[in-house]
Amino acid sequence: MITDTISKKIAEAMKARDEIRLSTFRLLSSALNYEFIAKQHKLNEEEELVVVKREAKKRKDAIEALRQAQGKPTSSGSNMDERIKREEQELAILQEFLPPEMPDEELNQLVSESINQLGAKSMADMGKVIGAVMAKTKGQADGGKVAEMVRQKLATSS
Repeated sequence: MITDTISKKIAEAMKARDEIRLSTFRLLSSALNYEFIAKQHKLNEEEELVVVKREAKKRKDAIEALRQAQGKPTSSGSNMDERIKREEQELAILQEFLPPEMPDEELNQLVSESINQLGAKSMADMGKVIGAVMAKTKGQADGGKVAEMVRQKLATSS
């Protein structure tokens, strides 16, 4: 369980004087604690993974936003580069707790099978297909990537 290993990881990061790992583990610990308080019970592994994925998504979104802002003339380049690098490092640390992502070929196959099983014909069926694929992947696929694959397949079939 992730919650059990976080305090050990925090202690290791403190001993190694690794500020980025330390702050990332503390943020993750805090997020897990907030979820524990919200749910009012000890989190199971699936619930912990949801929290880690949420934190990883925040980092991905921040990286994307910083890269977009970096292209604008009012931003200072070197400071942005440092912030992007830090977000990427935090994301890499969080990904240590996540299961490996499903290969694109396998995901593509699941999307095709789900479209056939559900008889999806148009973009109106997109939500049903995404839901079915995400249930089959059990957290091993990014929702955005699944949505893009479904969108492409439904757009070409109509």
